[in-house]
Amino acid sequence: MPRILIAVDGSELALDAVHHAVQLTRDGLQADFVLANVQEPASLYELVVSRDPDLVAAASIEAGEHLMASARALLDEAGLDYVTEVGVGDPAHVLVDIVESTGCDLVVVGARGQGALSSALLGSVSQELVHASPVPVTIVKHAEVMEFDEDDHAEEPAA
Repeated sequence: MPRILIAVDGSELALDAVHHAVQLTRDGLQADFVLANVQEPASLYELVVSRDPDLVAAASIEAGEHLMASARALLDEAGLDYVTEVGVGDPAHVLVDIVESTGCDLVVVGARGQGALSSALLGSVSQELVHASPVPVTIVKHAEVMEFDEDDHAEEPAA
C-alpha cells in the first residue's frame, strides 16, 4: 500500500492538499498517510531567554501539532489511517528527511499561489521540494470559488 506524505502548515492553502488526498481515496486509491509539519528553528533569543532547549523543542512540537489540527480533522472524518510528524528546520529539507524516514512514495503539498516572478524571486517550499524530493511531488493548486452578489444576477425579463 502506498504511503503519502501530506505537508501542512496550518493555512487554508495547505488544506487543499488534504482535500486532494481524501478525494484520491474516494476515487479508489488505497493508501496510508503521513501528515507533516515543519517548524522554524528557535532563534538565539528564544534559546537564551528560555535556557532550556528541551522546553523550546517541546513548544515547537506542540505548535506543529496545533497547526495540523484541521488537517487531522479532515482525515479523521474520512476515516483514513495516518501518523503525524513534526520537524524543525528548513521545510523542504526536513520534509525530504521525513519522506525518507517514513518510507513515503509520494508527497502532496498545497501551492502558495505565487506568480512565476514572485516564486522565482522568493522561492517556495513546494518548488524546492520538487527538486529535492526522491519521490514524486504533487502540488495542489488552490481552486478559486466564484461568489456572486445579488446585484450580479441578470435582470429578470419584464412581464
